[in-house]
Amino acid sequence: MWSWRLVSRWVTGMPRRATGYCCPMTSIDVGRPLSGDVIDLIIDDHRRFEQLLRQLRDQTEDREAVRRAFSDVLIGHGVAEEELVYPVLRRKAEDIGEHEVEHGEEEHAEGNQALLKVLELKGTDTQAFTDAVEELSNLVAHHVAEEELTILSPARTEVGERIRLELGERWAARRNELIDSGCGSVESVRRIVAEAEREGKLDDDESGE
Repeated sequence: MWSWRLVSRWVTGMPRRATGYCCPMTSIDVGRPLSGDVIDLIIDDHRRFEQLLRQLRDQTEDREAVRRAFSDVLIGHGVAEEELVYPVLRRKAEDIGEHEVEHGEEEHAEGNQALLKVLELKGTDTQAFTDAVEELSNLVAHHVAEEELTILSPARTEVGERIRLELGERWAARRNELIDSGCGSVESVRRIVAEAEREGKLDDDESGE
């Protein structure tokens, strides 16, 4: 039994990279990376965000289950990235500086704030839910594109393979640990957003419409 609550219906025809995953892709896929180049693992999760957001827009899906799965993955991914990945890449890559790291953390905070709006809505079949998911999708898409360009691309060329592999294993373990702990619960996301506000990572007007 898997505590990260994967649905048992397999999805066929989807590629599986040799990056140390211990289980096949499923209809609600939060992934279980074990090892690999940290850049590839993070990009894999970015594609997973996109798939889960597509499912979250689909009225034929179990949106409650998808909402929780997406929240777990987004929070686990981002927290592990800020704790383990950003500090190392900032030290090891000449083209990744304080600005890139701080901007990445601010975009994580904005995405988490938008995620909280989605989590706090009572139903998943309302216009308010649709609008909140659209806002979240736009923020995630912007962050993913920018991070892949300004952080992950230079890291691939400027950080040695051994470090990327070691960092991949550490990031994956921390990400999975967070997901197993229920890091995407609404209570957890509220705490994370409140901390980001205290640290000045969110503009004062972000909390209002």
